[in-house]
Amino acid sequence: MSRVGKKPITVPKGVEVAVNGRSVTVKGTKGQVQGELPPSIGAAVAMNEGVSEVTFTPQGNPKQLSASWGTARSLVANMIEGVTKGFTIQMKLIGVGYRATVQGKKLNMTLGYSHPIDMEIPAGLTLDVKDQTEITISGTDKYTVGQFAANVRAKRAPEPFKGKGVRYTNEHIAMKEGKKK
Repeated sequence: MSRVGKKPITVPKGVEVAVNGRSVTVKGTKGQVQGELPPSIGAAVAMNEGVSEVTFTPQGNPKQLSASWGTARSLVANMIEGVTKGFTIQMKLIGVGYRATVQGKKLNMTLGYSHPIDMEIPAGLTLDVKDQTEITISGTDKYTVGQFAANVRAKRAPEPFKGKGVRYTNEHIAMKEGKKK
């Protein structure tokens, strides 16, 4: 039995949740997010004491489906949080000459290579570049925000000797000692 999957999600005011088979659509003040439930997991929206709740039930043996059951609940909970609060990730560019700018629907970065790096900004994300070295990525879909941040970081991951590269604001890089003479 999944402890997470058994808990119902209370839907806040101003948020609409629609379940159509395995498809879940959540509408809120910050936008709309749509997702799919894992197979063999059912969802239902019901009123309980004047408050809307989303409940999840496995369509089979609960012991075998407990991981999918908890995952389904977490996915819908993240959708609801995304349309009410949103998700943000902050990143820093550390290195001499490292800078970033937003030009239309592209993120243009100079990261010490012989060529500039251009990345398409996915739909639903907003980027804010402050002082050419601090990037704030925000959006309603947790997966899209996190995946785009990981793609940006992968263009020049922080190196352990000088600490140069693209890193998350709250990330700590374990520095190594250089060669000794």
